Amino acid sequence: MTTFVSGSGLAISDADFWRRPLNERMADFAVLREQSAFIPNELGDTAIGEESSFYAVIRHAEVTEISRKPQLFCSGRGSTSIQDLPMEAAEYFGSFITMDDPRHARQRLVVGSAFTPRRLAALVESVGSICAELIDEMCEQGEVDLVQALSAPFPLLVICDMMGIPRSEFKTVLDASNVILGAGDPEFFGDRDPFETLIGAGATLVGLMNELAEDRRQNPTDDLTSALVHTEVDGQRLAPEELGPFFILLAVAGNDTTRTATTMGMSILGDNPDQRRIWQDDPDGVTATAVDEIVRYASPVVFMRRTATEPVVVSGQQFEEGDRFILFYGAANRDPRVFEDPERFDVRRSPNPHIGFGGPGPHFCLGAHLARRELGIAFAQLFERLPDIHPVSEPEYLATSFGPPLVSGVKHLRVAFTPTKPRSAG
Repeated sequence: MTTFVSGSGLAISDADFWRRPLNERMADFAVLREQSAFIPNELGDTAIGEESSFYAVIRHAEVTEISRKPQLFCSGRGSTSIQDLPMEAAEYFGSFITMDDPRHARQRLVVGSAFTPRRLAALVESVGSICAELIDEMCEQGEVDLVQALSAPFPLLVICDMMGIPRSEFKTVLDASNVILGAGDPEFFGDRDPFETLIGAGATLVGLMNELAEDRRQNPTDDLTSALVHTEVDGQRLAPEELGPFFILLAVAGNDTTRTATTMGMSILGDNPDQRRIWQDDPDGVTATAVDEIVRYASPVVFMRRTATEPVVVSGQQFEEGDRFILFYGAANRDPRVFEDPERFDVRRSPNPHIGFGGPGPHFCLGAHLARRELGIAFAQLFERLPDIHPVSEPEYLATSFGPPLVSGVKHLRVAFTPTKPRSAG
């Protein structure tokens, strides 16, 4: 398989490609996107000492088509890793996003049924309270690392409160999720063995959830964990061994979009002050489109993988059973065939058929509504309470050590603002 390289001379599979600023990566994708809809690449597999070949899918139409046809392009051979992983390992870290129907449909139905209208209403209320609480803790300082102060704790606290995880365990959950999202970054892995560290982080989250679930079976409460262990749909409920992987999915995939989009959104607004003014002057009228534009422009989830289940033709090109397709959402979200002036950040962009929450089909993000709500609340409260908040540094991206990261994570972003008093002091 011939490997295409970008204008920078880096292949998509190179870790160095992903350590650069967002716009540099997108500029390279713009060049590659005009060469082909499918960019052949190879990724070294340190676990087995072999190369894993794949096709990078970087145009909107092809990402959409593949996403819509799960029978031809499956997730069950691995959706969150370019390399093939044992099924048990893939499901351990990916829960039902690494499954195909009927198992995927069963788990998704049970989980979706646990989100009753009353529970969703309570969740929306808690989102605002948690965001306000975090801004209270930072508002007197005048300058903070936005990731540490708000972006990282905000969505994870929402998840922990939703699941009934006590605040005393929050740091444990945060540290474990940082490892799983860390893509081998030494800041989170240190000098520890990457594989053992990753497995250990997953085991920590699974152990925490299993202990809580066992308690909720005997002592039901009003949290989501209780709902998940007791909800039954058509005689189906989550098995005990399925709860731990689902919590890993929530703690990682359930917070990464909000976490990264909050940070990148602040950075992007700093680069586009005219767009910030439009949004800040009319939050009620602009928030919905602005949030979707951040998700399009930043595309926090870098990729998902699909694998051909049989010989298939896509856009006139023949592929074989077993071929891997890596769907790069950020590249597809700047496809000029779909988006007018795609490199321009426009808080009023409409229509905006981005696929930042995944392409259409059975694996579209179950938490997209919550993520949109979290982002809208975060920026609304920041604009109201810290109206001059602005970046004073460039985003510091994950120092990924093995190819494309699953999430385009940002480790640090310094922001400054005029100090103000917490709500309680007002």
